Amino acid sequence: MKALITAGGKGTRLRPLTHTQNKHLLPICNKPTLHYALEKVAQAGIRQVGIVTNQEGLEVQQAIGNGDRWGLQITYIPQEAPLGLAHVVRIAREFIGDDSFIFYLGDNMIVGGISRFIEEFAEQKSNCHLTLSRVKDPERFGVPEIVGDRIISIEEKPNNPKSAFAVAGIYLYDSSIFEAVNRIKPSARGELEISDAHQYLIDHGKKVTFSEITGWWKDTGKPEDILEANRLLLEHTEGKIAGMVDRQSLVTGNVVLEEGAQIINSVVRGPAIIGKGTVLENSYIGPFTSIGDNCQIRNSEVEFSIILNQCVILDVGVRIENSLLGVASRVVRAASRPRSNRFMTGDQSLIEIS
Repeated sequence: MKALITAGGKGTRLRPLTHTQNKHLLPICNKPTLHYALEKVAQAGIRQVGIVTNQEGLEVQQAIGNGDRWGLQITYIPQEAPLGLAHVVRIAREFIGDDSFIFYLGDNMIVGGISRFIEEFAEQKSNCHLTLSRVKDPERFGVPEIVGDRIISIEEKPNNPKSAFAVAGIYLYDSSIFEAVNRIKPSARGELEISDAHQYLIDHGKKVTFSEITGWWKDTGKPEDILEANRLLLEHTEGKIAGMVDRQSLVTGNVVLEEGAQIINSVVRGPAIIGKGTVLENSYIGPFTSIGDNCQIRNSEVEFSIILNQCVILDVGVRIENSLLGVASRVVRAASRPRSNRFMTGDQSLIEIS
C-alpha cells in the first residue's frame, strides 16, 4: 500500500497567515501540521508516499525533504492549480500505479493511528473505504446518506445534510478510483469533487465501506480549528523542562520548555509549550498556548493561543487569547503621546479591540 498526501491549495480561510506560508506547514503544538500526517503513515508501516503540492514554489519540498527522518520515500507531485481532490487523485496515477493507497488530506488531524482503517479496508475487500466523523456543521463537508451499514449516497457541502456525519479527510482506495475521477465532470465551482467520485463508485456497484472515527478529528482549515487542534494535542503532551526557570517563577501542569528558553519572574500554567530560545519575563502564559522559537514576551499575558517563531509581545495591557500570531509579528504598547492604537496589517487581517 502507498500513501497520497495533499499539501497544496491556497488556504484562503487562514489568510493572512497563508499569504506567506503554506497552510500545511503552519505549526500546531510547535510542529508543522503536515508532520502529523507523515507520522501516522509511517506508524502504519507505509513507506512510499506521494505529496501533492502547488505548482509554484518548493516550500513544502524544502521543509519536508526526502522523508528519511520518518523512514519514508517521498515523491513530490505538483498540481497545476487547485482543481479539486478528485483531480489530485487523477494526477497521482503514475505514482500509485495499480496499488491500493490511502489518501490523506495533509491539514487533517486525528487522534490515534490509521492502521485500523487499513485493516478494515483489507478485511472487507472494499474498493473504497471512507472514514466518517460526527460533526456539528456537516454542511461544510461531504455528507453521506447511510441506510443500515451502507452508504447509499454522498453529497458535497449540502444545504440540507442527510446525516450528522462528515466524510473525514482519510480515504482508502483500490485502483477503481481512477475510473471514477476520470469520468466525473467539474462541479459548479469548477472543481473535480471527491464526493462525486465516491458517488460514481456507488452508482457503478463498487463496494464502498466506512469506519466511524471514535476519537477526535479536525479539519484545520480555519483559525478556530487550528486553535482547537492545538488544545487537543496539548492535552496529551507530557511536560518536560529543558530550559531555565528562575526562583521567582511558577510553572504548573504539563509544560514543555525547550532548550535555551527562559522563564523569568513569570507564571506558566500548562498544558503549554515554549520553544527554543524564547524568553518570558514578568508575564503570564495560560493553558493551551504554544509559543514558537526565539520569541520575546515581557509584561504581558497570553492564553489559548498560537504564537509563531520570532514574535515579540511587549507591555501589552490586556490579555491576548484565542489568537494566532504569524512569524515575527510584534504586539507592543505605544511609548509616545498622544496615546493611540497603531496598526500595520496584511490583507484579510483581523484585529479585535477591547
